[in-house]
Amino acid sequence: MSALRPARPGEAGTIAALTERAYASYIPLLGRRPAPMDDDFTFRIAHGQAHVLERDGRIIALAVIEDRGDHLWIENLAVEPSLHGGGIGRALLAFAEAEARRLGLRELRLLTNERMARNRQIYARAGFTETERREEEGLRRVYMMRRLGP
Repeated sequence: MSALRPARPGEAGTIAALTERAYASYIPLLGRRPAPMDDDFTFRIAHGQAHVLERDGRIIALAVIEDRGDHLWIENLAVEPSLHGGGIGRALLAFAEAEARRLGLRELRLLTNERMARNRQIYARAGFTETERREEEGLRRVYMMRRLGP
């Protein structure tokens, strides 16, 4: 599998379309658009936070990460829906871990929606533990973290 690379100026529309496809199935579950669908990808690209995975010249996955000083925040992981189950999500998480280590950070953090049980299971299998649940902006959010060993 190819390595992730920083998203380039001009790819915001492609990334937004991928995110739309990746999160569309959650709209009926949540009764609204998930927050990643409305992110400002032009901003993310300009600040080096958006990274993409290409296959055959086509963007198939996205990782939006933020260095928050004491941890790496995983804002969004999106995979082309037709490619789910092929290990791309694991590759995105491995990339996030490698970036955290490169930056000298010892912890990964993220949040997901309480209703997104599949996501919570995926993150739990990847070593994340739940740290908090709270309601924000009308959404029940589950915060998770994973400490990185030496």
